[in-house]
Amino acid sequence: MLTLLSNWYKERFSDPQAVTLVLILVGIALAIYFAGGLLAPLLVALVLAFLLEWPVAQMLKLGLNRTTGASVVLVMFIGVMLLLTFGLIPSIWKQGLALITDLPTMLDKGLITAQGYVNQYPQFVNPDQLDTMVNEIKKMLDTQHLLDIGKQILGYSASLLVLMVYAILVPLLVFFFLKDKDVLLKGSKRFIPTNRDLARKVWNEMHQQIFNYIRGKVIEIVIIGVVSYIFFAVMDLRYAALLGVLTGFSVLIPYVGATLVTLPIALVAFFQWGISPEFGYLMLGYAIIQALDGNLLVPILFSDAVDLHPVFIIAAVLIFGGLWGVWGVFFAIPLASLVKAVLNAWPSPTLKDESEIASN
Repeated sequence: MLTLLSNWYKERFSDPQAVTLVLILVGIALAIYFAGGLLAPLLVALVLAFLLEWPVAQMLKLGLNRTTGASVVLVMFIGVMLLLTFGLIPSIWKQGLALITDLPTMLDKGLITAQGYVNQYPQFVNPDQLDTMVNEIKKMLDTQHLLDIGKQILGYSASLLVLMVYAILVPLLVFFFLKDKDVLLKGSKRFIPTNRDLARKVWNEMHQQIFNYIRGKVIEIVIIGVVSYIFFAVMDLRYAALLGVLTGFSVLIPYVGATLVTLPIALVAFFQWGISPEFGYLMLGYAIIQALDGNLLVPILFSDAVDLHPVFIIAAVLIFGGLWGVWGVFFAIPLASLVKAVLNAWPSPTLKDESEIASN
C-alpha cells in the first residue's frame, strides 16, 4: 500500500510546476478559510477591483490614464450603490417588515382553507395532525422568534462600526488596486516560486471565464429581478419589490434557488387570491420567466462558460457554500471551473513518457 502511494506521489508531483501550483492553491485556500473574517474588506475589495478592471481598461482605450480612469469608474460605481441603498433597500425593508406582520393573518386564512379541505376529505388528513402542524408553524413565525433569528444571522456584521469600516476602507482599497494594479502584481511575484508556468496557464484559462461568469451573473440578477418585479406589480401581487428581489438573487444558487423562492411567491399569491384564476396566471407567468431564464438568457450570457454537469454544480454550491457562506455560493461555479481547469492542465505521466520517447 505504501509503495502504491509512493509511486502515485512520484508520478503526480515529480513536476516542480505541479508542486508550485498546489502550494499556491493551498496557501490561498488556507488564508481564506482561517483568516477570511479578518481579510473580509480586502477580499471584497479584490473582487470589486476584478469586476471594475474591465471598465477601467475601456477608459484607458479612450486616452485616460489609469488614475483618472480608476477614479471615474469608482465614482460611478459608488453612485450606483448609493442609489440602490437609498432607493431600493428601504422599500424592500418595509415590505419585509409588512410581510412579517401579516404572517399571522395569512396563517389564519390558510388554516381556514386547510380546515375546509380536511372536513371535505377527512380520509387524507387527520384534523389533530393539522392542529399540531399549525401550532408548530405559529411558534416558528412568532415575531420575537423571527427577530432572534435575524439577530443571529446578522450578528456583529451589521454593527455601525463594521459598516463604517467597509464604507471607508473598501472604496479606498478598490481605488488603489485599480490605480496601482501593475505595481502590486509585480511586487506580489516576489512571494511566488519561479516555477509557476503551470499556475500561469491555469490563470490565463480561468481569468476571462471568471470575469464572464461574474458579469453574466450580475446581468442575470438584474434582468430577472426587474422583469419579475414588473410582472408582480402588474398582477398587483403584494410585496412585489421584495419578491422581485428574491427572484433575482435566486439565480445565485443554480437549480436550488428557483425552487426555494417559488414557495414564498406561491404562498403570498395563495393567501392573497386563494385558488383562483389570478393565482393560476401568476404561477404561469412566473414559470415562463424561469423557463426563459434557463433556456434563453443563461445560454446567451454564459456561452463562454465552462461546461459543467448539474451534479458538479450542485456539489460545488454545497461544498463552497458550506466553507465560505454567501461568497462561496456566488463563486461556486467559478471555483468548480477552476478545479476542472487544474485537472485538465495537470501534467499527465503518460503524456510525459510519450514526449520523452519521441524526443529520444
